[in-house]
Amino acid sequence: MTPRRYLLDTGPAQDYLFDRRGVPGRVKRARSAGAKVGTCTPALGEVVAGLEGSDTKEENWAIARRRLGKLVCWPYDTAAAYEFGRLIAELRRLGRPMQQVDIQVAAIARTLGNCVVVSSDTDLSAVPGLVVENWATG
Repeated sequence: MTPRRYLLDTGPAQDYLFDRRGVPGRVKRARSAGAKVGTCTPALGEVVAGLEGSDTKEENWAIARRRLGKLVCWPYDTAAAYEFGRLIAELRRLGRPMQQVDIQVAAIARTLGNCVVVSSDTDLSAVPGLVVENWATG
């Protein structure tokens, strides 16, 4: 069986990078239990946008660089693209609109297998078959 995977959505990835809301401790505990913890290319793009738009851009990049390399970054690949298309159709049938980046994150997670998405985004909880946890403690 593949090890449990935890995919950090944009907010939790930022919390991990900047040591906020207890997320780094949760990452450490998950890794100690044998899980893989990472993010994905769509969430990474949003993290980079936040860093680039920051008033303290250079300072924030210096902090982020130290931790970014410690995260697996799962790609948006061909399998995820097919899953993305299936998810869009499924969500439309359910009458549940969602931002495309969230659907991309969900598609990647569903293709990974044995994956939990870590997010506070309630939209992701509406994706059929997707397990979502909120790791923020405050």
